[in-house]
Amino acid sequence: MLSNFKFTLEYKLSLYGKKVVTSGNDTGYYKIELEEKDNTLSVKLIPKTKLYLLNAYLEYDQSYAKSDKVFVNGYQSWTTSREFAIDEVQEGLRGVMKYLVPANKLLTIFGDYDFQHYSLKKGRFHSYSYTYIKKDDKIKLLGSLTERTGFTVFHHDTTAGKLTVQKDVEGVQADEAYSIFDIALVEDSYEKAFDKYFAMLNLPELKYDYMTGYTSWYNYYGKITEEILSRDIDGLATIGDKADIFQIDDGYQSAVGDWTTVKKDKFPNGMKFLADKIHSKGYKAGLWLGPFSAQRSSKVAKEHRDWLVIDPRTNRPQLGCIAWGGAYTLDFYKEGAREYIKNFFNVVLNEWGFDMVKLDFLYSICRTPRYGKSRGQIMCEGMDFLRECVGDKLLLGCGVPLFPAFGKVDFCRISCDVAPYFTDNFIVKNGNQEAFSTRNAMNNSMFRRHLDGRAFVNDPDVFYVRKSNLKGIDPLTTNRSKLNFTEEQKELLATINNMFGSVLFESDNVGDFDEKQRELLLKTFTKSTKEILDVNYTSTDDVEIDYIENGKKYKMSFNIDNGKSSVVEV
Repeated sequence: MLSNFKFTLEYKLSLYGKKVVTSGNDTGYYKIELEEKDNTLSVKLIPKTKLYLLNAYLEYDQSYAKSDKVFVNGYQSWTTSREFAIDEVQEGLRGVMKYLVPANKLLTIFGDYDFQHYSLKKGRFHSYSYTYIKKDDKIKLLGSLTERTGFTVFHHDTTAGKLTVQKDVEGVQADEAYSIFDIALVEDSYEKAFDKYFAMLNLPELKYDYMTGYTSWYNYYGKITEEILSRDIDGLATIGDKADIFQIDDGYQSAVGDWTTVKKDKFPNGMKFLADKIHSKGYKAGLWLGPFSAQRSSKVAKEHRDWLVIDPRTNRPQLGCIAWGGAYTLDFYKEGAREYIKNFFNVVLNEWGFDMVKLDFLYSICRTPRYGKSRGQIMCEGMDFLRECVGDKLLLGCGVPLFPAFGKVDFCRISCDVAPYFTDNFIVKNGNQEAFSTRNAMNNSMFRRHLDGRAFVNDPDVFYVRKSNLKGIDPLTTNRSKLNFTEEQKELLATINNMFGSVLFESDNVGDFDEKQRELLLKTFTKSTKEILDVNYTSTDDVEIDYIENGKKYKMSFNIDNGKSSVVEV
């Protein structure tokens, strides 16, 4: 079946030439060689002249029944990922944001909007690195076996009955044999299909299968101090070995990119002091970094423009994210930047003594194809480099296209940030697919559950226990605000995280908890024994989860918009 396709190649004959689109397996400019074996297909491009590649496509006929579901894996950690009914629409930028320039241009930075088309038509979906079609209790899973030659994108057109496999090879200059596609097909029950697929990937064995603890971000955001963290370390210690790690998030550094220059007024004793205190309580010490990010106002960005990724369209530094007033991207291919990054990892992990780093905004390194490399190749090589920097210490990936993180990170965020409110507000509803959203975080946790324990350990982001947020800042409005969750909504988020995630983090001072709050915390920190059978949207906002616990079958139903939920034995 895999070899029964129509091949199309998009390329240029010179760097600034016009795009050429050619179909066929053997033309005047190239030919392709195929190898099909054990439900896998390898497609190799043999250029007859130098080609500046853009995209390659394998087009298949594919029938879709009305009851089928199509799984879409979003571009990176934060991007919406779920099963769609075949007549639904996959959104890109939402609502009014599609039309607001330049705001929409800033939001495109986080995703694939600049290089992937969202048709906004029913039945048109695209999925990164792997996808599946669910038919009753079986799935037909198609997946890439490597992204080192470019991101593999699976396009479904359920109306036309077409499945197209795209390889994003923009930036590649091919003048010799080039392996474009390596894909696999597996048809089986959900769990067995993913077992077989990941066996083909031959990833290294995971060091951990579960982790619980604290992270500072979702209570204080960047407003942390040594005093606050010391108090919360003591607070976490009141539950003893029920937690594993205490993670310090954004706010300790003088600027993003200047990681070893700490805010002396807020951290007078430095970061080693806090790592030592964390260790004294029996916990691992974690620290947040954006290793490729350099805030525009940072010392490194001002003094080392030559270390930054340059956008060839503007000949200016690439904007890698819009946080902190905007941040450029350090180019790890440049020797000075490479040594600089290695050095701050050495300080954090060896001099300060942190055991784990949470590495964020990683997608930024591959936004711009360069040096004859595609986005996928750059992302894979970027993850190789980070693993080399971190060595045997623990690595939690975030804001990263997921396949390049397989086998390279110990833990990985598989959702967007949880918001300080349960129901999406106007800005989120009119934003991008990566916007922080409690709804979308729960959604991704459920539908990316197959990655947990296979690719890495899934981090579904935090759950909340506190009653109010008196010190925190709402990142949307920068106004002081209370946590906008009902008790039922907090319990639902905690339940979903516990059922589908294996990195269970909270951000509240455990020392302030009353008995009921401690009960929720400890219940959520306890590893779930539920066996998930299926997850389905029964309407736009209603979700059903079928699971087994203690030999009995249950159905959990909840509204993902308002948090109302119920569980019945079936």
